[in-house]
Amino acid sequence: MKRINIILISIFMLSILSCKKFLDMTPSNSADANRAIQTPRDAQILINGIMNQMTDASYYGRNLFMYGDVKGGDMTVYSQGRGLDALYTFNQNANTNSFSGFWSQIYNCILQANYLLEEIAKQEALGTSGFDTYKGQALTARALMYFDLVRLYGKAYTDNNQSFGVPLILTRQGYGAQPLRSTVAQTYNQIVKDLTDAAPLLPKTKLNGYINYYANKAIQARVYLYMNDMPKSLLAAEEVIAATSLYTLYSNSTWVDSWKSQYGSESIFELGVNPLENDLGTGSLGVYQRNRNVGTTAALGFFYSSTDFLNRLNQGTSDIRRGIMARDESSATRLGALYKYSGSIALAGDKSTANNTAVNIKLIRLSEMYLIAAEAALPTNATKAADYLNAIRQRNPSLIPATAATVTVDMILDEKSKELYGEGHRFFDLIRTNKSITYNDEFGGLTITSRPKTIDRTFNKTLLPIPQTEINANPGIKAQQNPGY
Repeated sequence: MKRINIILISIFMLSILSCKKFLDMTPSNSADANRAIQTPRDAQILINGIMNQMTDASYYGRNLFMYGDVKGGDMTVYSQGRGLDALYTFNQNANTNSFSGFWSQIYNCILQANYLLEEIAKQEALGTSGFDTYKGQALTARALMYFDLVRLYGKAYTDNNQSFGVPLILTRQGYGAQPLRSTVAQTYNQIVKDLTDAAPLLPKTKLNGYINYYANKAIQARVYLYMNDMPKSLLAAEEVIAATSLYTLYSNSTWVDSWKSQYGSESIFELGVNPLENDLGTGSLGVYQRNRNVGTTAALGFFYSSTDFLNRLNQGTSDIRRGIMARDESSATRLGALYKYSGSIALAGDKSTANNTAVNIKLIRLSEMYLIAAEAALPTNATKAADYLNAIRQRNPSLIPATAATVTVDMILDEKSKELYGEGHRFFDLIRTNKSITYNDEFGGLTITSRPKTIDRTFNKTLLPIPQTEINANPGIKAQQNPGY
């Protein structure tokens, strides 16, 4: 049987994609590539491939989560030269440290989703049924991918939604296709369309490792929040929160240990990472964030908590989230090393201690929905906002609960920073809400010349450059390069 190489289907990023086979698979009952998807089981195989590719190091497997926390100032570096320094220093351009892996890997995943959707449409036209769940998953995944791309390469929707977003590729392209960038608003409109088209196709049951109806709604809550459409964001978040038969918040006594387990009660969308399959090993999130000096255990110690983050986490005396932190290499007392993606500070993994780098990636947790609901409710119902915030704020019982009179956006964002530390949100939250970001350069005694110590979204390098490899393959996009590159 012939193997499918979807790179032959759409290679508008010629020089990026021509050497990367991002999906090689043999469908269960296919004789040739033109008849690859014939049954729902074939569609499931392709969904497996998409979920797997989303765990690549250039995407959710490592770099996107690191991007959000490092550039957001919650993480800092103790020493330069260990890897991914440009995340912190912003020493990036179209040729060097462009982080082009975001562009190529996410578009690789989008091309897979497009292929699946077109093949499903062919089968549905022939009268074959049973594809709804896979169609809904592909549409939702594509929406999430475009959401991630537009956050990386486009300005915040709340800043200038008529500025350049990213190219919208929704079908298979010809060999010479050279798509140009849509606006931020157009990109978000497509994201919303995919999500709303997908929602009724998805089951309201748990699908461990895959996208169900509530994962779709959770992504809607995120997207509408970024669009500053607070009523729709609140409505979507509350629908997920109300699904109490499927999802419940971890108690304070179970929060730390939840990182040892897969598909817990807060996990709305979790990507599986499995030994000998997509485990990044010494390139994993966990290894990048452990204490570099802990015995002989693999630990690179690239990034530790910033002093500002630790000051917020250490307010009071009893924040249970400190239980997933351990000392970093700077001292015997500074708890700046994160062990979420090692399973625990004992390197428990979430499958076994023998596989402590193969820890599942929790993309969406219920606690995020409470924090989104708090922010979305704040403009019209401060009491509701305080209630949602306090459900997460009680992770630190020593803090005084928020009230309708005291709750603020900054309070919600600070709590979100503490609860979702290491999960890739901080930078994007500060950019969309037009906050400044100050970096903890003094922690490592660093002198950074490629960015100011404090930035805001007027700093051009808050956007990534379109990679030079893409410009070489698609010359028309050169005129749409982000400012300053």
